[in-house]
Amino acid sequence: MALSEQEIIRREKLQHLQELGIDPYPAPLFPVNSTTAAIKANYKGEENKDAFTDVVLAGRIMSNRPMGKASFAELQDSTGRIQIYVRRDDICPGDDKTLYDEVWKKIDLGDIVGIKGFVFTTKVGETSVHVQELTLLTKSLKPLPVVKEVEGQTFDAVSDPEFKYRQRYADLIINPQVRETFVKRTKLVNAMRQFLNERGALEVDTPVLQAIPGGAAARPFITHHNALDVPFYLRIANELYLKRCIVGGFDWVYEFSRNFRNEGMDRTHNPEFTILEWYTAYKDYLWMMETTEQMLETVAMAVNGTTEITIGDQAVSIKAPFKRIGILDAIKENTGIDINGMDEAALRAVCKQLNIAVDPKIGKGKLIDEIFSATSESKFIQPTFVIDYPVEMSPLTKKHRSKAGLVERFELYINGKEIANAYSELNDPIDQRERFEEQAALMERGDDEAMFIDQDFLRALEYGMPPTAGIGIGIDRLCMMMTNQPSIQDVLLFPQMRPEA
Repeated sequence: MALSEQEIIRREKLQHLQELGIDPYPAPLFPVNSTTAAIKANYKGEENKDAFTDVVLAGRIMSNRPMGKASFAELQDSTGRIQIYVRRDDICPGDDKTLYDEVWKKIDLGDIVGIKGFVFTTKVGETSVHVQELTLLTKSLKPLPVVKEVEGQTFDAVSDPEFKYRQRYADLIINPQVRETFVKRTKLVNAMRQFLNERGALEVDTPVLQAIPGGAAARPFITHHNALDVPFYLRIANELYLKRCIVGGFDWVYEFSRNFRNEGMDRTHNPEFTILEWYTAYKDYLWMMETTEQMLETVAMAVNGTTEITIGDQAVSIKAPFKRIGILDAIKENTGIDINGMDEAALRAVCKQLNIAVDPKIGKGKLIDEIFSATSESKFIQPTFVIDYPVEMSPLTKKHRSKAGLVERFELYINGKEIANAYSELNDPIDQRERFEEQAALMERGDDEAMFIDQDFLRALEYGMPPTAGIGIGIDRLCMMMTNQPSIQDVLLFPQMRPEA
């Protein structure tokens, strides 16, 4: 790969440092004792300056304004930026001025340094660090992307829209607001974990490599297990293993699961994604709706300090209770067509009437799903539980206790996107076997997203699974909404990209 002019210059500087006996990548521990954010938050000038006479910071140089024998620069660590003042006679008290003339005067933006000094306030009122000792910790060989600042926020000026995803490390360096998105993602996950732990749930780990890709209707990634000499699949869901835990006697289990579905990519879908699933014995989908409302209120407060959030240009309230509507009622409300009781042929006629293109290989359940997706789901901007799905759409769900032909299931929609999917779980092993066999028939018709028959899971159900409620919540989409990001790639640190040419 050809080097740019700036990269060549930086390598020449690196060589010069090494010839002077200066290690541009020293190994020793650097004793950082503060952060830029802590200094800015706690330094009060004359009131407490004695507490800030010996601060030690490390970070990346983001700007440098030399003025002869001194300069002002900006140091960035993981918490923010602070101005530093570097004077030759302070960092080079003897006759040898090498550190200033050969290191500091030739510092490049992006170089990482360690400093020791005291905090003071400049004449214009800016909190700064007067450097008394300086150490080069890492020489940067690649220039940072061009940066522009608008009203105190920095933005990369790179025109390539793939840059921020392909070189996320550079994106994180120059755009503090990008780092904040991922800080909020961690807060979101921590809030969910704490919510569950405080209620007695047990976090567990289940297999990523599975002999049967069960728990969802999706196309799996296929691999090969060399030691066992059999094909394996990356999991499309962890549902069936978590239910095995319920069979085994745990009353409430959960897992933050990395799942893989070999399907399309767009602004709200990624083949590799994170989902939280939990299952609770002796509960149903009505209890699950109430608990989900409570959790999402908790998450909104943890991430943003309020239940009133903005998604795009929409004001959305994550305040319980959420609206509830049956899926067939939603379709009727948005199309004027009552599809309740229709067979496959009639549903295909409805799709044709509504100009919805459908695959001839799919069955009744997916036809209803296509109609709902095309006509209704985008309408649910405020949090809405879409409930009581037809049995054909839900192979793992308990039949409705009072509505024939339906099951006890809900999906939660926010801003027109599905965020969660939950059931009163099917625990009748005979009924479950029949549902799996119906899925196998669809697979024979060519539906490559139909479910496999998992004989071991059926055996587990035959030992007896108590009445159980279960849910899956898409972490990536939820994070998009809580941080007001337009694309799922914006909440994934390193989204998949085509290999560079």
